Amino acid sequence: MMPMRRRLAIALGAALPALSALATPAMAFPERALTLVVPFAAGGPTDKLARELAASIGRALGGTVVVENVGGAGGTLGVARVARARPDGHTLLLYHIGMATSPSLYPKLPYDTLADFAYLGMVNEVPMVLVGRRTLPATDFTALARWLRDRKRRAVLADAGPGAASQLCGLLLQQSLGLRLTTVSYKGTAPAMADLLAGHVDILCDQTTNTAEPIAAGTVRAFGVTTPQPLSAPALAGLPTLHAQGLTGFDVSIWHGLYAPRGTPPEVVRALNAALRSALRDPAFVDRMQALGAVVVDDDRLDPEGHRRFVAAEIERWGRALRAAAR
Repeated sequence: MMPMRRRLAIALGAALPALSALATPAMAFPERALTLVVPFAAGGPTDKLARELAASIGRALGGTVVVENVGGAGGTLGVARVARARPDGHTLLLYHIGMATSPSLYPKLPYDTLADFAYLGMVNEVPMVLVGRRTLPATDFTALARWLRDRKRRAVLADAGPGAASQLCGLLLQQSLGLRLTTVSYKGTAPAMADLLAGHVDILCDQTTNTAEPIAAGTVRAFGVTTPQPLSAPALAGLPTLHAQGLTGFDVSIWHGLYAPRGTPPEVVRALNAALRSALRDPAFVDRMQALGAVVVDDDRLDPEGHRRFVAAEIERWGRALRAAAR
């Protein structure tokens, strides 16, 4: 019979590898460059935000964040790409209010908005501006509304496709004016803005992150902001609100949030949330957002669960608005 001391030695020897594995620290995150998916074409407002945010998050993580544009189907192709990605925190999604409007616009989404993602936190809120081609005969919103009513279907409204912020704003604008305009949808706001600058379409309602620079350059005509209060950004200061010009109660702000695939480990979610919080305190990022009229989020929506609750409420809110606009 084997002596007791020898049996204990053999047992301990067998257990040491397992104990060593348990004692080994978790692998550092990130292991490689992160991919930040933008579900729209390059050059649009969400893409511009993504590139600013990627630089700040990369600095916070001590790594690299690469922006990947996956446009199409109103943003849902890019969102589905992230939903199917490996849940290790290395593939992220930056998406706007379309996260809340897509469930009402698309009856068969290839993902579940609330169940298929790890919510990481809100990023910012962005007002919108109604702009028109520089050669429009109208110089203020009252004259523009009269011109649109005279032309009706001959007036052309551009947007970035179903589910895009510009489409939502355009729907509510038509509803508020009691009009049906001819709508041309693009695969992203950048080509929509390009055609507006070229004079091929008449009006576009889009985020200040995309409209501030052409407004400042005088290459488009600005008719009003979509929030109840005027904006303080230099390029937008003094621009009246649509609410003050007769569209009582017109209030559209676009928010952006950061997401990872469902199943991302809790410790990685915490690391990404911490990196996001650090990015939103980055003076360079904050200054850039302020210059573009955007407001950096600094409330409970920056917490993953607060972010999820907010999106759930937005799904209900915009579902009602979109059903009313479609009638």
